[in-house]
Amino acid sequence: MTIPGGPQDPTSYKLQPPAAPPATAHPVPPTRTEVPGKPDERGASGPEFGAGRLVGGRYRLLERLGGGGMGTVWRARDEVVDRDVAVKEPRLPDTLTATERHNAHQRMEREARAAARIDHPSVVTIHDVVTEDDSPWIVMELVRGRSLADLLDEGTLPPPEAARIGLAVLGALTAAHEAGVLHRDVKPGNIMVGRYDRVVLTDFGIAQVEGEQKLTETGGFVGSPEYVAPERVLGRRPGPESDLWSLGVTLYQAVEGVSPFRRQTTPSTLQAILLAELPPTQHAADLGEVIRGLLRKEPEARLPAPQALAMLRAAAAPAAMRPMQDNDLSQPTSADPGGLRFDAGRSARKKWYAFAAAAGAVVIALVATSILLFTGDDVPKGWKRYDEYRMQLSVAAPADWKITTEDDLDNQSGAYTATRYTSPSGDMSILVDELQNVTETAMATAERWKREYTEATPPQGGQPAVATATADSHQGRDAALFTSTHNVATEGTPRRLSKTLVVVSSRQERLTLTVSLPAGKHAEKKADELLSKARSAFFIRDL
Repeated sequence: MTIPGGPQDPTSYKLQPPAAPPATAHPVPPTRTEVPGKPDERGASGPEFGAGRLVGGRYRLLERLGGGGMGTVWRARDEVVDRDVAVKEPRLPDTLTATERHNAHQRMEREARAAARIDHPSVVTIHDVVTEDDSPWIVMELVRGRSLADLLDEGTLPPPEAARIGLAVLGALTAAHEAGVLHRDVKPGNIMVGRYDRVVLTDFGIAQVEGEQKLTETGGFVGSPEYVAPERVLGRRPGPESDLWSLGVTLYQAVEGVSPFRRQTTPSTLQAILLAELPPTQHAADLGEVIRGLLRKEPEARLPAPQALAMLRAAAAPAAMRPMQDNDLSQPTSADPGGLRFDAGRSARKKWYAFAAAAGAVVIALVATSILLFTGDDVPKGWKRYDEYRMQLSVAAPADWKITTEDDLDNQSGAYTATRYTSPSGDMSILVDELQNVTETAMATAERWKREYTEATPPQGGQPAVATATADSHQGRDAALFTSTHNVATEGTPRRLSKTLVVVSSRQERLTLTVSLPAGKHAEKKADELLSKARSAFFIRDL
């Protein structure tokens, strides 16, 4: 069994993201509108190909509204009740076998009917599912308006307006999740802003089916990878938190004008989703906190829907309805109850500058305190702070413990660096290490170790390992804590207890801090104490 952080520990999750399309490829843009006169995916010229066809004996196709890799959306006329509807003509990859195609069609029908049960004004209404050419065609409410993607092409949104749209989308997602339906393709192109300020999330339930194949099976994504949650990139089963991540990316783009993890190629985009820090928001105002909460890498740490709902409501509320603050520039005065006088604004601005200066002084003091906390001599009595210059970090360890290095001297790749601090009796140790070029989050690493330990066959006469993985944080960054109780291969050696703090830097470096000691009645308490003291000086530079 591989010990976490050891030189034989396998490299991180061997993610094989989809290859970027060649430079000569011309993929269909992920929008609802296509340029008239351009050929569609089947080579037909013009957007009116198929217009006039009667589908399901009652829906007359009138004009092609848009299309993508998985289907075409038409405006059609329901000749039975004389109303306009939207009809989605599905399209599956030609590479599917007849059985796979049949199963996909069945699942499309089931998911469309499930989506039809969602009762929310911001969910597009599904009217019918009809079969044409052995394929299920989805008949939906026709929403007249523009997609959020089209609106963002013209510029960013004010934070209150973005929050209002976010509220509607979150409400739609909550209703769907309660019905057991995941969207899996939340993005500006699937959010319609219609008449009377109505916001509608489209392609509900259908995207769940279309996006269900794993990366390793298809080699690509349905939709835009930049909105996909980290757990989906890693091939984990998605949950409601995955839709909330996509909403967070959408809100960021709405107020900042850029998608936070978009890169030039699909593989680099996926890598950024897994490892890159969220770029600080510049124009989000009250939306900043909810965006950061929705874009936490680990789904367990992500902002839950009820809390996000309250924060979005506060961000969407007009300034006049918010609690007045001394530095609120929009605060009316008794002499001018209808608005802000120039003198009042100047006075408010002076107060704001004074407040900002004071806040800046507080921030500087906090930063200075943090530096003292991590780089000073404030370590437990009898312990010492050690600088690990090779790994650009510091750690605390008992002053009388033996120090040894455990790099990957066998292959001399330089990818693994480690230092171990061992007690005089040799039964307890503290290990700090660094592994470069990882493609796995801290929590995913801990979960993998948990599986490896619990599934491994124990040494002869030994007991199965017991392991846990929990979310943690370090220096404001997502981290994980891996705990294991296990037997070692050496016969007669007591069962061991290890606790490992796992952190992944923005430079794709995995840094861990591990304490290890004999398992026993008070081992858990002793391990927590050792780890806490070691962390008192565990500071990673340029994390």
